Amino acid sequence: MSSSSRGPGAGARRRRTRCRRCRACVRTECGDCHFCRDMKKFGGPGRMKQSCLLRQCTAPVLPHTAVCLLCGEAGKEDTVEGEEEKFGLSLMECTICNEIVHPGCLKMGKAEGVINAEIPNCWECPRCTQEGRTSKVKGGRERHLKKVGGDACLLRGSDPGGPGLLPPRVLNPSQAFSSCHPGLPPENWEKPKPTLASAEGPAVPSPSPQREKLERFKRMCQLLERVPDTSSSSSDSDSDSDSSGTSLSEDEAPGEARNGRRPARGSSGEKENRGGRRAVRPGSGGPLLSWPLGPAPPPRPPQLERHVVRPPPRSPEPDTLPLAAGSDHPLPRAAWLRVFQHLGPRELCICMRVCRTWSRWCYDKRLWPRMDLSRRKSLTPPMLSGVVRRQPRALDLSWTGVSKKQLMWLLNRLQGLQELVLSGCSWLSVSALGSAPLPALRLLDLRWIEDVKDSQLRELLLPPPDTKPGQTESRGRLQGVAELRLAGLELTDASLRLLLRHAPQLSALDLSHCAHVGDPSVHLLTAPTSPLRETLVHLNLAGCHRLTDHCLPLFRRCPRLRRLDLRSCRQLSPEACARLAAAGPPGPFRCPEEKLLLKDS
Repeated sequence: MSSSSRGPGAGARRRRTRCRRCRACVRTECGDCHFCRDMKKFGGPGRMKQSCLLRQCTAPVLPHTAVCLLCGEAGKEDTVEGEEEKFGLSLMECTICNEIVHPGCLKMGKAEGVINAEIPNCWECPRCTQEGRTSKVKGGRERHLKKVGGDACLLRGSDPGGPGLLPPRVLNPSQAFSSCHPGLPPENWEKPKPTLASAEGPAVPSPSPQREKLERFKRMCQLLERVPDTSSSSSDSDSDSDSSGTSLSEDEAPGEARNGRRPARGSSGEKENRGGRRAVRPGSGGPLLSWPLGPAPPPRPPQLERHVVRPPPRSPEPDTLPLAAGSDHPLPRAAWLRVFQHLGPRELCICMRVCRTWSRWCYDKRLWPRMDLSRRKSLTPPMLSGVVRRQPRALDLSWTGVSKKQLMWLLNRLQGLQELVLSGCSWLSVSALGSAPLPALRLLDLRWIEDVKDSQLRELLLPPPDTKPGQTESRGRLQGVAELRLAGLELTDASLRLLLRHAPQLSALDLSHCAHVGDPSVHLLTAPTSPLRETLVHLNLAGCHRLTDHCLPLFRRCPRLRRLDLRSCRQLSPEACARLAAAGPPGPFRCPEEKLLLKDS
């Protein structure tokens, strides 16, 4: 019978669902893996449609639509109480032929099946085992199932506490035959026929693709759980049970250890394998498995597959506006854009609701030179996607709850950004500037950022450490910035030296209300070796209480200075500011307010 005619239980492997009980199912997303970064809730495009790596279920179960291939009914293990009856009425999926059947529906006679204790309702069916399409399964956590005289005796092992599995019950051959033949002496018991694996010795595992996928899934589960190998604990308990009187099953291959490794050929007595365990032949009378003193080496992390997701090419925007009658509007797209340039953001959003053509035209970046998102508690993924689609030249995120991931996502997609306002944000968010390229940035506003020290400013000003091999020029991240606003920060002279070195093109500098700025800071700004001496045009030092009258003559070294704000400086006298305004650099200043010096260009 072909797999196509067997019904819904055969053929391709059924996609399993979450158990909703394990540790991975009940936790939240990490937000750091590449699957979380792709989610829309974390600012991604949402194309991969994959769950978080840490939320991948370790014990997926069969879907509720799965039915038995033979009887066409679902699992009925909840209707009975006995363990063997429950197992006979539960659905089991074969890893070789992908058939989903009730173990009680199979009429194979004396056959053997291998249960996978890692995944619920998963085994190697007796048909595949009898036909020799599989070999003995590795791992001390897996048990053999035997059917003797129909469905009378079942040997089954499972992971205790696993979702959807019965409690473990391990029977040796003597106990199994005593339950099947009560009242008979042991010499009259019918011994089971040796299976293919036991008759021919330890068989080499078949290179089945399903087995390779299963092994890869096991390794991933072990990596995510961050716990020691669970097979060691179960094997240790098995060895203890063996030493207490439980004998080996006769159908196991001679010379094969419980950890799935067989000893070398031609060995006599005890041999040590790679893992430090000693495997002894069953006939030697010694223990089957003894554990080493040291811990087992950690499992090798699996190499996850990487997917490159590229968006489809967008269709070109229409040049004319189609009307309902079938004709086009006489005004072209360029004329409509000139009309839209006289509208504000609110009016443009209303125009986008008129029709699809206007909605595409209103996304033109020439209509959105500046976007203001200030004073918002949170930024949603649709808002961030709208900012990227409009490509503004100026972006105001002051006093918002933008996170570091959101800001990094924005800056990597706004390569033409010229003005960025981040005043009032936390340094944890602003630190994204240290890893984002901003080649066109001309204005940076970092006023009143909390907890900013010299180490944070050094991280922001210094050039990136990962320069290309052979690159001799070390350009800082703020080389092209012309206006820098650092009001309210705890700047020291060390930070000013880095600023003079890595931001040499500054024409406007705001150092107002910086508590550590004093006369030595003014000397650094106007020194003969300072690049700002020839480029500085606007300087704001309002609220710097350490400035005295001795620093006022130093401002005459800046010939291009047009605006000097010294308001709220307690130790500066109005008479000294008046003398500086009268003399000034090349021309005199005018004082519209006290301690505010302006010069007409």
